[in-house]
Amino acid sequence: MNHEPGQCGRVLLIRSRLGRRCRLLCWTALLATVLGVSPGPGGRLLAHDDAGPADTAARVLGEIDFPTSTRSEAAQQAFIRGMLLLHLFEYPFARAEFLRAQELDPAFAMAYWGEAMTFNHPVWDEQDLPAARTALLKLGVTPVQRLDATADPREKAFLASLEQLYGEGSKAQRDRAYSRALEQMAARFPHDHEVQLFYALSLLGVHAGVRDIADYMLCTAIAQNVFSANPQHPGAAHYLIHGVDDPDHAVLGLAAARALAKMAPDAGHSQHMTSHIFTALGMWDDVVMANIAAVKVQNAMRIETGEPARHWGHYSFWLLYGYLQQGKVRQARELLQEAVEELQANGTAPQDRLLLDPDRSQVGSVVQMWTRYLIETRDWEDEIAGLKFNMGDAFDPNLNFTFIQSMRAAHSGQAASARQYLEQFQRLHTELKSALRQRGELNPSQQQYLQRLDVLQQEMLAGIEFARGETAAAAALAAGASRMEGEMPYAFGPPFVDWPAAELHGEMLLHAGKYADAADAFELQLRRARLRVRSLQGLARAQFRLGREAEAEYTRQKLATLWHDADKPVQRRVDALDKP
Repeated sequence: MNHEPGQCGRVLLIRSRLGRRCRLLCWTALLATVLGVSPGPGGRLLAHDDAGPADTAARVLGEIDFPTSTRSEAAQQAFIRGMLLLHLFEYPFARAEFLRAQELDPAFAMAYWGEAMTFNHPVWDEQDLPAARTALLKLGVTPVQRLDATADPREKAFLASLEQLYGEGSKAQRDRAYSRALEQMAARFPHDHEVQLFYALSLLGVHAGVRDIADYMLCTAIAQNVFSANPQHPGAAHYLIHGVDDPDHAVLGLAAARALAKMAPDAGHSQHMTSHIFTALGMWDDVVMANIAAVKVQNAMRIETGEPARHWGHYSFWLLYGYLQQGKVRQARELLQEAVEELQANGTAPQDRLLLDPDRSQVGSVVQMWTRYLIETRDWEDEIAGLKFNMGDAFDPNLNFTFIQSMRAAHSGQAASARQYLEQFQRLHTELKSALRQRGELNPSQQQYLQRLDVLQQEMLAGIEFARGETAAAAALAAGASRMEGEMPYAFGPPFVDWPAAELHGEMLLHAGKYADAADAFELQLRRARLRVRSLQGLARAQFRLGREAEAEYTRQKLATLWHDADKPVQRRVDALDKP
């Protein structure tokens, strides 16, 4: 890389063991306050615990090469720590490191750039614009003053790109302008890994986390180039995974997923991120192991900062789904019960009724987990199905809860009750659209969320017809829901449309005795969600009814493999697949 002389950026982050308890000391301010930090051999930064045992266990968080213009070795090392954490979307911890770099070298322009970058979360469609602008104001009051804070051409270009990201206009306009600036920068610095990767990440940000095949593939190609050159770069592996996060392309990210798990064991998001690839490929044992690791890291850090461990949120939701695909219903139920108990202990309703990401709301997350559990188990008479939640007027949990109640009533043949819940769902749906539009133009993730609600509404109509005994009409409505879902951009992870529509269609066709059409519907769902066990069960049943013994036995063996360690009642279902 052709840069002006500066500090070397290659670094390893180390974790120490304190006594018998593993403490994640490679994080944020703990490095400065708890650890004694000193440069190790070859310029590597080693975090030592002088009070710990001699057999210190080391963990690697990744390696990057990011020279800067600071003359402070300590500030450079803090900056590199911040960069590694930034690439892993551990934003609060990254910010702490950039603040540390500012303290060590108040004239370090890139430390202020780094802090401002922690307030932009492109894949999650989140941005704290006031906080980002405040961070930049510390460097200079005007754009010209900020650019004059460094003489390095590349650093000037990085700072100039933020004037686009945090300038005037809507978020969508600023995201596009920022990506264009980085595209030009990438052409100017074609061999600079950091420039290339931030351009790749900006392509995801332009679409606010909603999948666009062309730009996602471009992101993938850029990230793959960097990953090939540096297999220890956490950003390269991370963005490559995002780029191929769908059933058709996920196999291209398997090496990156394996590498990311090893290079960043102390970052919860990195451990979880590997499961995006595993989920897309139907590798359920790996999904579970990845999210167990992510939850452990997350809870260890929560305990370190004085917060209690928790069993809800993004990682726990994916873990629950993995358990259910493994046939480990008992463990999924225990996890759900822990989450419910924590919610009941908290006792507060969500404050922002327009928060549509359930992972960021305790009640939203728990209701999402409850929804997933009931759809996978169909255990409608269990006491869990009758749980009530303090949801306030928040749209997301109320919509999920109402959907489940409608489908539960339909399953029991209570068409009138199912329709009442549908009407409640429709009112909430209408109110949500109105409230979102009052806030301004809908962003891509909001549009996708509303598309999902359209599909769920169609599924409830199918459920009502099914409850009325109108199986042909029910199947036709379910087919419509499947077409609607197929027109949506692919959404990664556990089913975004909570009851996968092609699977619902297949189940209704089975009930109608249309086994060939049912097999087609289940095969469609399995293309949308590889090795999803509910669809495999349905496919095997349809194949047996059609007399396709060899195909049915092949499908049954797939299930037996996936359920190799399942609960005994679940394992017995494999043998019952050929029963009428």
